[in-house]
Amino acid sequence: MSDEKLASLLDTVVHIAAVQGFMLKIICILQARMIDHDTSKLQEPELSGYAGLSQALKGLAYGSSEHRAAFTPFKEIIKHHYENNDHHPEHFGNGIADMDIIQFVEMLCDWKAASTRNSGSLGDTIDKSIERFGIDTQMAAVIKNTIRNLGW
Repeated sequence: MSDEKLASLLDTVVHIAAVQGFMLKIICILQARMIDHDTSKLQEPELSGYAGLSQALKGLAYGSSEHRAAFTPFKEIIKHHYENNDHHPEHFGNGIADMDIIQFVEMLCDWKAASTRNSGSLGDTIDKSIERFGIDTQMAAVIKNTIRNLGW
């Protein structure tokens, strides 16, 4: 193998290793967030509050007026949850615009899990979430591509 090809091969191997290292850092952060996801719901004041909210939301279609109204008595509990969990756009002053991609991935996984409570398909509710949070066309396409590619 020529010196030029060997140097190119080495450069490519170093690049691949660097990408793998960066991806591993993201995986480790996501894994830590996965373990910690919504643990604030396991202690007061959220523990009691979310028990009541879960009951109030049963059978209600996401985004319906009844669904939105069911949240009203639980405003303070929900506010506490958003303040302590940065995978919610409501955690930030500028919503999704203040989030990073790691928080965004957790939010998307949270949306999928929430969708299984009713329809089972995130595709059935995603347009309402996109509208609710003012997500622009390009990011909406990325979300929909992700949902499609994951079979959600």
